[in-house]
Amino acid sequence: MSESIPLDLLDPKTVRKRAWTVTIGALVVAAAFGGLMGLLAGRTAGLVTAAIFFVPLALLAVAEARRHVRLDGTVLSVRAFGTRSVDLRTADRLDLLVTDVRGARTVGLFARGGGKAINLALAIYAGTGGKEQGILPLRTLANVLAGRGDPPGLVFSELLVAQLRAEARGLAYGDRPLYKLAALAPGGRLAQKLNPDAISRFVSTLSD
Repeated sequence: MSESIPLDLLDPKTVRKRAWTVTIGALVVAAAFGGLMGLLAGRTAGLVTAAIFFVPLALLAVAEARRHVRLDGTVLSVRAFGTRSVDLRTADRLDLLVTDVRGARTVGLFARGGGKAINLALAIYAGTGGKEQGILPLRTLANVLAGRGDPPGLVFSELLVAQLRAEARGLAYGDRPLYKLAALAPGGRLAQKLNPDAISRFVSTLSD
């Protein structure tokens, strides 16, 4: 039986804090728009408007608090309200996704297969600091991706191996491959997929 490896990048306390931040923001937004609509169209319209803004954001916060990611063999799964799974060995598509939220850039492995899609956070960087997946998760992911035997799998596997080597050498975050790729992504966009050819060229420049 394959070992189940947790892949939650952030600790539960940080996740709960972020979920509360989203919830508070949802209350503020809902109160503002609901109050405005209440003044213009009455109390009922105001309450309905507030609910329209609050409920989706509140559900997002709950999903964030409940979200857990794990790797079972070659199957990547994320659980929130339900469970979505993608087999990395047979995934139709692999991409590197960079999100930029309030100065923090997250580098994620975006996998799609079987009609499902999962974005696995590999690292989060803010300024010169950050948080990265541990040695065992990265090494296991690298092995799984290399086992695909196709160009995308081999490129991402080599990238993760290079990241492990940089960490083993004690290099600063700014000198590690994932940080460099995050820095290459143009600013001002909430989320963007990096060009596969650009990733391949970047990985080819990495030395032992």
